[in-house]
Amino acid sequence: MILLTRKADFSSAHFYWHDAWTEAENVRVFGKCANRQGHGHNYTLEVTVAGSVDPTSGFVVDLKQLKDILEREVVSVYDHRHLNYEVPEFATTIPTTENIAIVIGKTLEESWTAEFGAAGARLIGIHVQETDRNGFDLVIGAANSERDATVSASFASVTD
Repeated sequence: MILLTRKADFSSAHFYWHDAWTEAENVRVFGKCANRQGHGHNYTLEVTVAGSVDPTSGFVVDLKQLKDILEREVVSVYDHRHLNYEVPEFATTIPTTENIAIVIGKTLEESWTAEFGAAGARLIGIHVQETDRNGFDLVIGAANSERDATVSASFASVTD
């Protein structure tokens, strides 16, 4: 089995705010990230897949196809966007980098089999690097009941 990791970059703005809390509570918990004007990051996304090398193509996965799905499902949705206002999944979910990783993972999982087939390479991980010091990993296919519940609740809130 070979692991392949593909990187993509996007720049987004966001802020942290919990509507049920007072302004003072938001500032206490989120500090300067509670500024509703927002602030931005240059994020790096790493998507890791696992699979066998196809004996005909010599690939684990078609890199052009992987690049295209990342562009369509992530970069075109997140790049130069204010996540709180322009990405529906974050209308009711605080766009922490943890939640960004969860939403990207769920989005890619939903389209993965259609793109690569059930027998193709498996999506096994998402890494979102927010700053030089902060990066977040999402393991796909492990015991993710908490993640699935969080994402399902988030998507249900957005679609209601």
